[in-house]
Amino acid sequence: MSELSRQLDLILRGAVEVIQQTELESKLTRSLKEHRPLRVKAGFDPTAPDLHLGHTVLIHKLKHFQDLGHQVIFLIGDFTGMIGDPTGVSETRKALTREQVQENAKTYQRQIFKILDPEKTVIEFNSRWMGPMTADGLIQLAAHYRVARMMERDDFHKRYQEQKPISVHEFLYPLVQGYDSVALKSDVELGGTDQKFNLLVGRELQRDYGQEPQVVMTMPLLEGTDGVKKMSKSLGNYVALEDKPDDMFGKIMSISDALMLRYYELLTTEDLGKVKALHPMEAKQALARLLVARYHGEDAATHAREGFQQKFQKQEFPSEPDVRLTLTAGDLKDGKTIGLADLVAKTGLIPSKSEARRLIIQGGLEVDEKKQTDANAVLTPVSGKTYRLKIGRRKFAVVELQG
Repeated sequence: MSELSRQLDLILRGAVEVIQQTELESKLTRSLKEHRPLRVKAGFDPTAPDLHLGHTVLIHKLKHFQDLGHQVIFLIGDFTGMIGDPTGVSETRKALTREQVQENAKTYQRQIFKILDPEKTVIEFNSRWMGPMTADGLIQLAAHYRVARMMERDDFHKRYQEQKPISVHEFLYPLVQGYDSVALKSDVELGGTDQKFNLLVGRELQRDYGQEPQVVMTMPLLEGTDGVKKMSKSLGNYVALEDKPDDMFGKIMSISDALMLRYYELLTTEDLGKVKALHPMEAKQALARLLVARYHGEDAATHAREGFQQKFQKQEFPSEPDVRLTLTAGDLKDGKTIGLADLVAKTGLIPSKSEARRLIIQGGLEVDEKKQTDANAVLTPVSGKTYRLKIGRRKFAVVELQG
């Protein structure tokens, strides 16, 4: 395999879109010939005090470039953070104060070096060039883009059609992000799929400023532990980089087997063929251990794995379940039976009856150590007898019928 092919294999791992791949290959070829590393940029607005695994998809891609010998730039948007990224929102974001942005930026710097090599990483702040920019300069920058093009952006277009307000300062966000690429003379910019418009503004501005346009690489938005929605602290489906080791290990063990492979692809450089050859439980524990070790060290990872095995494997049913549920005759159909899906929903450990049915069909319910896969099955409780429910991999309930 040629060096160009080797680099492309790693760079393209997990990527959604490359604009344009021929340009990327050309830049890499020139880089190898001239021994000049590419300048690879990814920007992060410090709008929250901590990072989660979803944020690290881009950081891992930066690490891929770094491992291949390229220059990576972790750009902290302390200036853009005060504007507020309008991407994916239906109303104007509340702007952060400079103090909030600076405080959050400190934690970002601490957390990213769990992945990136601090000696090979350039940290930049876009206030360095935007702060001194005069009103004159901002007007000149604004002259490089058209309102019609700005309104092609999905969220602006939708808000305009719905007659929701759009503040003029929101148009500045993609312009400033685009100008960051000019200021840094970036060869490649990384971003989530939701950032495509902003990344392309950078290409256009670089052309206008007489630079070779950057290659745009979009990466997927990582699903949270629920396997459905984008990882988000507000949705509670996130794994924070500063979660306690046991909590991080447990959260990763709770994800589906399909999502586990996605995490492997986007958050590691492990050989996916070898991962697929492992038993899913073994593969998932290896993933959880790898990620805990990365953010908390080898000792913490070993202890977290041992703790998990003791609680959920060696001791199949914990002495203190998550829920103790008492049923009455009023909970039973005709005072005699209750559907398994209804029973699982009543524990409150699953958000809805439909979710309970899906869990049962997928083999995620055990009653007294017997797997149940019929979502229409019923239980005929005996007064005074306790029933032990294992719901999914990590949730346990004890149910008793009150006589």
